[in-house]
Amino acid sequence: MAVISGLFIYPLKSARGIALDESRITMSGLKWDRHWMAVDSAGRFLSQRTHPLLARVVPELTDDALVLHAPDQSPLRLPLESDPSGSHVQTSVQVWDDSCTGFDQGEPAAQWISQALGVPARLMRAAPELDRLADAKYAGPYPVPIAFPDAFPLLVCNRASLDGLNRLMPEVIPMERFRPNIVLDGLPEFAEDGIDTLQAGEVTLRLVKPCTRCIITSTDQHTGERSTNPLPVLRTFRFSRELLGVTFGENAVVISGVDALLKVGILCVPTFEPTSPAPTLA
Repeated sequence: MAVISGLFIYPLKSARGIALDESRITMSGLKWDRHWMAVDSAGRFLSQRTHPLLARVVPELTDDALVLHAPDQSPLRLPLESDPSGSHVQTSVQVWDDSCTGFDQGEPAAQWISQALGVPARLMRAAPELDRLADAKYAGPYPVPIAFPDAFPLLVCNRASLDGLNRLMPEVIPMERFRPNIVLDGLPEFAEDGIDTLQAGEVTLRLVKPCTRCIITSTDQHTGERSTNPLPVLRTFRFSRELLGVTFGENAVVISGVDALLKVGILCVPTFEPTSPAPTLA
């Protein structure tokens, strides 16, 4: 057994996260997760990899709006109406190698995010009918729609794995550096590597691919400044030759339970891949 000890969404890609007690599940992940993003003049996504000041943009979800806060700026309010097209311009935006539809949130929003980041930028919202799909090589035979995450609907992290990493670190790294959607307690270190499915009430998730990590893990999620970098330590025991990167956490897709609620404190039952027997706690 495991238990969900944390739920997080990131309505604006690469901005600060929101901790939740519960969240509704959609095919594209937790509701409202990464449905907005900042882009450059070519429509290519911006993230903390190159623009760490995104960490200082703090989202707030109200009943009818996404409200963005940043130091020394008035809040920006973006309505949550079901049809974001309205008077907004539809355009093509780029997330890594994927092109998909975005709706430009207008000049005031562009001016606001440009001021927050200190560079020209625009704010985009995902189309209501998501036209981007997770990589079928890992996600499986059925189409998995996604908004603006890097690659998959969900990221699952294990608290014990972070504890194990921190025992090797010169300074403790908080979980928020790894930007999970779901945090699990009650599993041994890196047991997530061998999990096939995770049953949490009505919701079934499949863990499909280790998550390769980048410089964002060294970014203080409150100041936007680079800080202690866990990647050199992770590289000593978490380098994947297959993925050519350092891994921490598992990407996941939704198998069943769309529209159900995930809640902090809910028990989860993992099933393990045949080549990965269920681990035991030391």
